[in-house]
Amino acid sequence: MTVTTKDRLVRAAAELLLEGGRDALSTRAVSAAAGVQAPTLYRTFGDKDGLLDAVATYGFQSYLAGKHALGETDDPVGDLRRGWDLHVEFGLSQPAFYMLMYGEPRVREARKEADAILRRIVERIAEAGRLRVPVGQAAHLVHATGMGVILSLIASPPGERDPELSVTAREHVIAGITTESADSASDIPSRAIALKAALEKEPGDSLTPAEHAMLAEWLDRLAR
Repeated sequence: MTVTTKDRLVRAAAELLLEGGRDALSTRAVSAAAGVQAPTLYRTFGDKDGLLDAVATYGFQSYLAGKHALGETDDPVGDLRRGWDLHVEFGLSQPAFYMLMYGEPRVREARKEADAILRRIVERIAEAGRLRVPVGQAAHLVHATGMGVILSLIASPPGERDPELSVTAREHVIAGITTESADSASDIPSRAIALKAALEKEPGDSLTPAEHAMLAEWLDRLAR
């Protein structure tokens, strides 16, 4: 397989990131490590932000491979737990990559697939009638809490990290957004959330777009 100049630059940058963190990713250092001149880097990526996007994408490739390997089971809540654990494990084992991928306000294109995987798990929980809050809110809460846990643990010396923090936070979030079983989801909000999830999955042709939008609005109100 032919290794392109872009591949060499990205791999060189990834190695520098792992060894020295974000501060090690100067254009001069990356160019030297890849054995090219600085103008080549700029022609390839445009600027340093373009390089950082490429390195973040490189990190996401490894992360998403693990996500896809988990697959789906008949227990979406269990899938959420496994996805959470993989996310935390990746963040703690690859902190420099994680900070580049998630520790900045800029949402890179490569992150959208990871966000979509999380949302799909939450949608499956809703379809099973086990979600207490709207899908978007639940997905955001899971992501924000998980990211907060990882960033907090990264900031702590390894010997001072609470080994139970991730599990405790995970179970607290799951308890807050899900019911114990579909049978216990007898309240109106849970039923509204489940119905909206089912309609979004299979909208059918019995409603016009306007009717569908109106029904979705009503269901959102009931869910709240």
